[in-house]
Amino acid sequence: MTGLLVVALRAAFHRRLHRSLAAPREPLKRSLPEHGLTGHAIRIPTQRHRYLRGWWLPGDADRGVLVITHGWGANRELMLPLARPLQADGWNVLLLDTRNHGESDADDFSSMPRFAEDIDAAVDWLRTDPVFTDAPVGLIAHSVGGAAALLAASRRDDIAAVVSLSTFAHPADMMRRWLRWKRLPFFPVGWYILRYVERVIGHRFDDIAPIHTLPRVGCPVLLVHGEEDPVIPVDDAVRLHEHRRDTPTTLQLLPGGHDLTQHLDTHMPTLNVFLKQSLGAVDQMQLGVDE
Repeated sequence: MTGLLVVALRAAFHRRLHRSLAAPREPLKRSLPEHGLTGHAIRIPTQRHRYLRGWWLPGDADRGVLVITHGWGANRELMLPLARPLQADGWNVLLLDTRNHGESDADDFSSMPRFAEDIDAAVDWLRTDPVFTDAPVGLIAHSVGGAAALLAASRRDDIAAVVSLSTFAHPADMMRRWLRWKRLPFFPVGWYILRYVERVIGHRFDDIAPIHTLPRVGCPVLLVHGEEDPVIPVDDAVRLHEHRRDTPTTLQLLPGGHDLTQHLDTHMPTLNVFLKQSLGAVDQMQLGVDE
């Protein structure tokens, strides 16, 4: 009887943990025409027979493609302040909702590796179009999406650039901050939760941590972080930059917190130069920021 009680209590704890860690689904509020943008809705197959919803914002035929991914509990519409000026500058832009987010299909759970799977699915979908089979592709992503973009780029050889916004250095550190917010002790509860999450997502945190995937990325990386970020400390960005090894990596610190959209306008020229240089749209251009 005692054994059955332990099993029941553990199952109840796991269910509560899943609910606590589940990503909230933020619905889209307006369509592309309502935003005054040119483009159309798309549907992309991903892992586990699910489909992703997204927007395709066409640019110049001879320009590359930028795949933009939101963060945890967000959606593609929230990334429009970044996508709008990029499309206006001529880039082709693909915005996607990852599984369990926006209008994309539901799945049993979300995780940073599954964000990376969805980014892979978007790039693979692009490569099926003869126009973009060999086109340069850049990844731009926020927070958990930024970590996923680094993971995806570390496993591919067809990514020309990564822009990682407000990204953590190590998922275990994120989990520890969550435990402190929940006022849960690390031993034994926190340690058990970390090991359980690793088992559920099918990956060790060390294997997918940005400080370990960034050095394996074979293209230029721009790390952008808010100096007053209350969610992911700016020290994470500094640590990431310090672990870059041979990956050409630029660190750009901005005023503001975790959501950088209101501070990006004044830095769009720097972002555009980085993208143009990395995706081959200009020759021998200098970023004008410290490496």
